[in-house]
Amino acid sequence: MNEAPRNLKPAPEMILIEHLPFVTDGGIASRARIGLMVLATDFTIEHEWRQIMAGLAGVALYQSRILNDSQITPETLRAMDPRSAAATDVLRPGSPLDVVAYGCTSASMAIGEEKVFEKIRSVRPGVSCTTPITAAFAAFRALGAKRIGVLTPYRADVNRIVADYIRARGFEVPVFGSFSEQDDGIVARIAPASIKEGIAAIMAKAPIDAVFVSCTSVRLAEAAAAIEAAIGVPVTSSNHAMAWHALRLAGVADAMPQWGRLFTRPLA
Repeated sequence: MNEAPRNLKPAPEMILIEHLPFVTDGGIASRARIGLMVLATDFTIEHEWRQIMAGLAGVALYQSRILNDSQITPETLRAMDPRSAAATDVLRPGSPLDVVAYGCTSASMAIGEEKVFEKIRSVRPGVSCTTPITAAFAAFRALGAKRIGVLTPYRADVNRIVADYIRARGFEVPVFGSFSEQDDGIVARIAPASIKEGIAAIMAKAPIDAVFVSCTSVRLAEAAAAIEAAIGVPVTSSNHAMAWHALRLAGVADAMPQWGRLFTRPLA
């Protein structure tokens, strides 16, 4: 049984001053409150999002983790479906959020964006939602890109889900490259130089309007602007696009060209 709080009794040498006056302000979330579900195995998304949002005063990021398997297969991706409501529920319970972001690209396609949103809104009714692929589609529209070169770390059956999902939403995928690695821990250690080389390899095969690097474990955000300058087309990734989309959904319209072309664009 909980006991009622006892009055603090000062020691003879201590002066006690209680009920001091105070004022309140908007706190660290005066502009936006963004919740992010992170895969249990993910090494990267929190790091990239913190870097992107570090200079935005009043924008607060709150994270939870969702259980997943380190081996990325269609079966392990779909197994996450029933877990997203619980992972949402622990994001500042009882306090409002402006946006909830679901941090898995391939799972949001294997499960389906609308099913992911349904689970989120079962505990956060009416909240704005995004996933990496939802954000990628918003990014393509904002950039005016129709022909998308895709680079992933996934194995063949997951790549088929990705390519089919993007094409079914009205975008062309003239070239698709993959590192063919299904272990999330290894994917997180793919060097940025290898990402840049992978992008160059797909750029050499077909004319495209933009590059999308799929997977929240892949590191791209810091290099996006430099890669764009080198190849002449916009570049985005799961983490990069979803950070931009979450900010725009939350009403944060700041232009941040240091993160690439996308971060100078509003929602289309």
